[in-house]
Order: sequence, then structure tokens, then C-alpha cells
Amino acid sequence: MQFALRAYVWARTLPTALRRDEAGEGVISTAIAVLIMAALGAAMWVGFQALWDNTNQRTTEQINTIGGG
Repeated sequence: MQFALRAYVWARTLPTALRRDEAGEGVISTAIAVLIMAALGAAMWVGFQALWDNTNQRTTEQINTIGGG
């Protein structure tokens, strides 16, 4: 009878023992998502600055060509 009880308890607690501890997984996933978004934002800002500088330079050249200045 004692063996049967031990086998029953072992069988019932085995899935819990095998399950991985997932404490903090949400915080880590959120931190990774924030870092990815920050990297994308920085890349977009660099691209925007390059586009703006190019547009500014070409506009100035066209104004000088048209205005003769």
C-alpha cells in the first residue's frame, strides 16, 4: 500500500517537476522588444537625417541656379 501511495504521488507531481520555471519571461521579452524598437527608431532617424540633408542641399543648389546666386 505504501508503494502504491508513493507511486501515485510521484506520478501526480512529475509534470510539475518537469515544467520549466518561466518567472520573469515577460519582463525579458518586453526588454528585448524595447531594444529592437529603439534600434529601429535610431536607424529611421539616421535615414531621415540623410534624406533631409540631401533634400536641403539639392534645394539650395536649385535656388542658386534659378536665382543666379
